[in-house]
Amino acid sequence: MRISTLNIFNTATNQLGTLQSNIARTQMQLATERRILTPADDPVASARALEVSQAQEMNTQFATNRTNARSTLSHVESTLQDTGDLLQDIQQLAVNAGNGTMVLKDREALATELEGRLDDLLGVANTTDGAGGYLFSGYMANTQPFNRTPGGAQYQGDQGQRQLQVAASRKVPLSASGSAVFEAIPTGNGTFQTQAASANTGAAIISSGSVSDRTALTGHDYALSFTVTGTPAVTTYTVNDNTTVPPTAVLSNQPYEAGKTISFDGLSFDIKGAPANGDTFTVQPSEKQSVFTTVTDLIAALRSPAEGSSGKAALTNQLNTAMDNLKSAHDNVLTVQASVGAHLKELDYLDSAGDDLNIHYASTLSDLQDLDVVKAISDFQQQQTTLQAAQMSFKTMSGLSLFNYL
Repeated sequence: MRISTLNIFNTATNQLGTLQSNIARTQMQLATERRILTPADDPVASARALEVSQAQEMNTQFATNRTNARSTLSHVESTLQDTGDLLQDIQQLAVNAGNGTMVLKDREALATELEGRLDDLLGVANTTDGAGGYLFSGYMANTQPFNRTPGGAQYQGDQGQRQLQVAASRKVPLSASGSAVFEAIPTGNGTFQTQAASANTGAAIISSGSVSDRTALTGHDYALSFTVTGTPAVTTYTVNDNTTVPPTAVLSNQPYEAGKTISFDGLSFDIKGAPANGDTFTVQPSEKQSVFTTVTDLIAALRSPAEGSSGKAALTNQLNTAMDNLKSAHDNVLTVQASVGAHLKELDYLDSAGDDLNIHYASTLSDLQDLDVVKAISDFQQQQTTLQAAQMSFKTMSGLSLFNYL
């Protein structure tokens, strides 16, 4: 068959264009060290590489979030440590106030020092996060959590707990609400609280008590009243359950012996000293009380006159109540601090897992996208040789013409 000169030129040109395109593509692969230059090169691998790249970017963002979370939690931990130190100082002052040789002037000096500690404690509770927000205000980061009041301090925040996503399926709380740290403090021994009536005229001192049988607890309010009759004086006591209507007697006309354990309904405590006729003590379930209220009450107790045996007993009872509440407050702060420490430790584990994921993602992307350089160089040399041969053959063929022989 006869082939026209135009057809020969068109076919050769197309072939040279294809060869040049192939060698240009190989050169681009060598320059970028990527096997896939466009999704059309390998649609399946391109889609998979896009998924892996997105997962890798998310993992990088989680690493940034963990860095931010670690910074905030470290600040919270430092603040809680300061809170614990302040509470220890306040407890030490309360212990010093129990010195029987102190007079009103000495206790006034302690009360003044406690006022300074209370201001310091309020300042710590209102600590900011360095970005204009408050650590312990819950979701209301721009609201100062505590305002000073005559009875202690009032919480202005909410019960929320800000969290940050630090892994694909894990969020870490950045702080605790001020209510949980400074207000939700159980009074007494954590189960029940014992208190002396303010109108008592005797010299009896009640202990904090303990739980002797948890299964027998009722959670009721009890009142213990003393009766002193006869000559010589005989002291007895009666315990009434005031939760029932009408109140019912749990113990009636029991002989009083100083320091002897009094037990009923799973509760145990003792009373020391000499109660007066009509003196009463209450035993009630523990409640939640602000640490600021505890310190304010302690200051008021130190400034009250403690004259005579009854006044000293009243002061001792108030100091014992304050000590119990301060211990609970310190324990609560330590619990929150331990939780923060656990979250910091968890971030370390998540960092390690995130580093392993980055290695895995990088390996997967390398398998999907990276170029076999040795093979690509070999292909490039072969394509270069083929192109040069095609160009030389086309030059030779294009020079053939019948006019050369006429």
